[in-house]
Amino acid sequence: MRLRWAGCLILSILILLFIMQHAPESSDRVENARQRMQAGLGEHFGKPVFIRIIKEDAAFELWVQERNEIWHILKTYSIAGMSGGIGPKTAEGDKQAPEGFYRVYPRSMNPRSKFHLAFNIGYPNRYDRELGRTGSFIMVHGSIWSVGCFAMTDAGIEEIYTLVNEAFKAGAESVPVQIYPFRMSAERMKKEKGNTHYAFWQHLHPGWQHTENRQEPYPDTDTP
Repeated sequence: MRLRWAGCLILSILILLFIMQHAPESSDRVENARQRMQAGLGEHFGKPVFIRIIKEDAAFELWVQERNEIWHILKTYSIAGMSGGIGPKTAEGDKQAPEGFYRVYPRSMNPRSKFHLAFNIGYPNRYDRELGRTGSFIMVHGSIWSVGCFAMTDAGIEEIYTLVNEAFKAGAESVPVQIYPFRMSAERMKKEKGNTHYAFWQHLHPGWQHTENRQEPYPDTDTP
């Protein structure tokens, strides 16, 4: 039994060494992704970006601000992997994806992620902490599997990561991320009045209305 265990351990170490030896460097991942995106998205490199997520629709909107300062949705992605349901994340390990207003900073970028590429959205924000909510390392990343994060596939995260990274290289201080449970129309809000999360959703509702009416990010005050 001991010999079998030792043999398995040695094999695992050899496999790990092989992966480490042949895995691309993080800088190569980012540059390779950038080169692949250059032809289709290069004209948007360096422009301010903003992310809006609608959990019920599994929709991930990537907004871009053009030179005329008008924001528009560049692309809507289908979220490949997301656990939990509508409603905020409240505790570490609850397997919920959060809802609220967050910001990505240059320090949030993770080119070494085991999920190809990733960035941290900044949960918990100030408002979450005031409510005693816990949790950490809520990411937008590659792959199709996720618990509490947002998995966008490797191809999807390459596009998203590249445009966010290029915005930072051009001088952006942060990228807003706004996460909603559903499309927060007045009619839908009326239907949700009896929901236990209704008071919290009322806190989010002005952000939804602002973007719908003005076609721009909500100037939130909840972060960092």
